[in-house]
Amino acid sequence: MAESKRYSERASAHTNPTAIRLFQIMERKQTNLSVSADVTTKAELLRITDAVGPYICCLKTHIDILSDFDHDLVNQLTALAEKHDFLIFEDRKFADIGNTVKLQYSSGVHKIASWSHITNAHIVPGEGIVKGLAEVGVPLQRGLLLLAEMSSAGSLATGEYTLEALRIARRNKGFCIGFIGQRRLEGLIPVDEKEDFIYMSPGVGLTSKGDGLGQQYRTPREVILDSGCDIIIVGRGIYGSGDAAENAKTYQKAGWDAYLERIKNGSK
Repeated sequence: MAESKRYSERASAHTNPTAIRLFQIMERKQTNLSVSADVTTKAELLRITDAVGPYICCLKTHIDILSDFDHDLVNQLTALAEKHDFLIFEDRKFADIGNTVKLQYSSGVHKIASWSHITNAHIVPGEGIVKGLAEVGVPLQRGLLLLAEMSSAGSLATGEYTLEALRIARRNKGFCIGFIGQRRLEGLIPVDEKEDFIYMSPGVGLTSKGDGLGQQYRTPREVILDSGCDIIIVGRGIYGSGDAAENAKTYQKAGWDAYLERIKNGSK
């Protein structure tokens, strides 16, 4: 099973360039932490990114909430990604028909595909959404995550919806590199062929269990060790209070320790 292997092993066996690079970064930096920088100004985003950059494998952005977005920000984010060795994941959550998302991904003000290594999508419109995004992303060697589950209370991404996300990802492995989810899904519909999807899990906290707006939190150990996910996504727990760099170090260690324990258990 993929989750019992080291990230470096999974990199050597993968076919998607973005997935390979992500696994290599995780192993090289000994981190499975993604910081979700949900702030509304360019200065805040760049300050947080530079502070946590040494401790993360991936920076998750919501570029459309910035009040002062410009293309200089993209240049600076790209430079920080190179400086600190991480990938950029624009949490766009595309949810329209194929032709529309193709334009949203490639064009408009943000031109997401030109700078974001990873993006994500809902499967509500059907498989056409993946086909449309792939027309833009595959030539640029990007990766797509499907939203199979969400960490908010009352989420409708359950049951057959989650299973269909798995089926769609399996039919589009060249571009779909994994899922946003709460657990590994492969065992829900077993197949004989080998596959390796990356699971990024939001709603991670070391202390808080919720935020009053439906968000529910689990610990890094619960996400990585118990549920078999690969990357913890942490936001306000890192930059909401205290020193962002020190908080990132704490989450980096917690996530990596859980991963090492998982690998150790898998080798028995």
